[in-house]
Amino acid sequence: MHDEFLCHVTAYGVCDGRRIGVPLGTYRAPTLALALWWLRDRASWIAQRLDPQPDAEHLPPGALVPVADTVPDVPTQLRAWCADPGHQERVAEELAAGRLVRIATSDDTTEYELLAESVDALRMQRTAPGLGIPVA
Repeated sequence: MHDEFLCHVTAYGVCDGRRIGVPLGTYRAPTLALALWWLRDRASWIAQRLDPQPDAEHLPPGALVPVADTVPDVPTQLRAWCADPGHQERVAEELAAGRLVRIATSDDTTEYELLAESVDALRMQRTAPGLGIPVA
């Protein structure tokens, strides 16, 4: 069983013709449950910022406009991921098995990526036979 997990959230876009990643948060979770909670919390956080309530106090009137029906609905996709117990269970199984988990969605300008991986699995990869420095 893997006991500690490193989680990242990043937004990717194109600037001056180059793909640029903007870190939105990192968390070193001491348990699998906290890793899953953090990923869901960050997904909800992104969804809320992309799709706030039109009557929110901090938004001036007319600041929000609907997007075209052809634009992928990232907030809805992220909220659906958070609310799907089956998907959460599959993510937990992958993480518990030491595999990297990547949840990604994008609209017409930005890709949002949530990553999680076992700290133990990372350590094991670094200390795999044949990767060390020979000692004379």
